[in-house]
Amino acid sequence: MFFVRKKENQMAVKSTKAKSKSTKTKSKSTKEEPIEEPVWTYRGYHLKTSEFVTAMVHLFRAEIQRANVWRQRLDTTTNWAVVVTGATLSIAYSQSSVHHSVILLNTLLVLWFLFIEARRYRYYELWSYRVRLMETDFYAAMLVPPFHPSPEWAENLAENLLTPSFPISMWEAFGRRLRRNYLWIFLILLASWIAKIWLFPESPRDVAEFMERASVGPASGEFMILLGVMFYVFLTVFAIATVNMTRATGEILPRFGDETAPAAPSEQGKHRGVRALLAPRRRRRQLLALIITDKSEEVSNRILTDLKRGVTAMQGRGMYTGAERSILMCALTITEAHNLKSAVAKEDPKAVVIVSPAQEILGGGFAPLEEK
Repeated sequence: MFFVRKKENQMAVKSTKAKSKSTKTKSKSTKEEPIEEPVWTYRGYHLKTSEFVTAMVHLFRAEIQRANVWRQRLDTTTNWAVVVTGATLSIAYSQSSVHHSVILLNTLLVLWFLFIEARRYRYYELWSYRVRLMETDFYAAMLVPPFHPSPEWAENLAENLLTPSFPISMWEAFGRRLRRNYLWIFLILLASWIAKIWLFPESPRDVAEFMERASVGPASGEFMILLGVMFYVFLTVFAIATVNMTRATGEILPRFGDETAPAAPSEQGKHRGVRALLAPRRRRRQLLALIITDKSEEVSNRILTDLKRGVTAMQGRGMYTGAERSILMCALTITEAHNLKSAVAKEDPKAVVIVSPAQEILGGGFAPLEEK
């Protein structure tokens, strides 16, 4: 019995030592693991970076779903206009006794559909604005290391979530939907109205008879023709006047300024023949940045480290102060413009940065100088 108890005591001591060793190794491993820095803390709750990204992903999916729902409602309104127009023309041309005023009533109905669709388009832009903001200022920044999202994007998104407001006016929405879909429907109705008056029941002998047929009740034919001309002139002028309104973010519009970059003059990397028509190739917009700074070494090292872009230094002299300054020249693409500004601001907030479009950049990480 003595030996059995002695062995049990030895086993107990070994197990306690093993447990103490395992707890020590666990404590060491936990100490060695890096602690994730919280994004913000509120009432003892720490929101970590991974949790923040997860929340942004769910918000992005929710806003895309909202935008898709309102996009489908836009298509529904357009389908209404097309179906009603087709049914009206079928009735108007099925019998010669049907009066041409049916086409005029259909024109007013399509105009009402256009108003409804413009109102829905504003709601679509409200949700699409948030989606576009997260795409350009959050996800696009992730794809271009280092991760430097725009500093004001979070405030813009939070402001839109707290106090939603339509990003575009009713004028822009009305004009955009008119140019995209409804102008063609109105032109078909115009041609159908003139053809209905001219062909049924038979062609008129002269213009006077045509004007007489164009009358609607007490309204004379001259008045109806004048009213139709004024209506279509108004639509044309309105469609042209709203062309320059480009605040709609849901459309294919640039985020960082004007994207109308001139085409490259050379034929480097371009498709030829039928392939050039079927698979057009478009390169990212290329820029040339000039940086006037007193801290050329620090700024250039920061650009080389963060952007992995080459920098060329030139000497210049300020004509107002007469002081010697360094001018750094750096070629980059449109997706790196914000990162360049952030890199320069970290080292020299008083620096002057001039970014201008470049016609073509060859070599140095861009298009090759010679075709392979």
